[in-house]
Amino acid sequence: MLVGAGPGDAGLLTLRGLRALQQADVIVADRLGARAVLDGLAAEGYALTAEIVDVGKSPGHHAVPQDAINALLVQLAQSGKAVVRLKGGDPYVFGRGLEELAHCRAHGVEVTVVSGVTSAVSVPALAGIPLTHRGIATAFTVVTAHDQISALGGARDHTVVLLMGVGTLAHAALTLSRGERGADCPVAIVEDGFGERQRVTVGTLATIAHQAASRGVRSPAVVVVGDVVALSPFAPAELAASVAVKEPVLGKASS
Repeated sequence: MLVGAGPGDAGLLTLRGLRALQQADVIVADRLGARAVLDGLAAEGYALTAEIVDVGKSPGHHAVPQDAINALLVQLAQSGKAVVRLKGGDPYVFGRGLEELAHCRAHGVEVTVVSGVTSAVSVPALAGIPLTHRGIATAFTVVTAHDQISALGGARDHTVVLLMGVGTLAHAALTLSRGERGADCPVAIVEDGFGERQRVTVGTLATIAHQAASRGVRSPAVVVVGDVVALSPFAPAELAASVAVKEPVLGKASS
């Protein structure tokens, strides 16, 4: 089974995901989200009997290459074990989940997918940031630091969620500020969502890189760009005041 662990809080693991872990012989676990959930379950008294194989990756360091993970999943399944591949967030949101599923199926191993809560939505919520809000934002886009963000359209009412973006934050902020969003567009960084180092930094596209450097912002972190950031209780008063909610015009009821 391919199971999404969610953003790292055991309480956000789905019930179906928990049942899969309880029935597994082997859990092949990621570093982000997955290990924290396993630790959280243990702390809450859930005794998992499965062997845990750690294949976690850190920025710039992949202890177990993707090809080796793919081969391991097939090997374990073909040996008759009940295998859970536990991935942080949702397996299909920048998780390479479909690659692993395709490799398994190509070798005769059937896979069931259990969705997980993605950090792209849940971590901004920790900072009181809705990705859409009537009168402020009607759409959002999730990208990674590896994507070509220069091609992103939209203005401040189109929220951008940037994953794995701390290392390229200065470039991303400059690129986005050159478009319709402008240099004064609100930005928030939520570090270590659901973790012990959870922290929120709020600024604008013009200031956020300097703020991040001054505060020593580190991965993992989720970056949110757009007027919805001004709704956060962490936003400075002057930033919140700069965003006006545009209430929709309602048509008059016919008599």
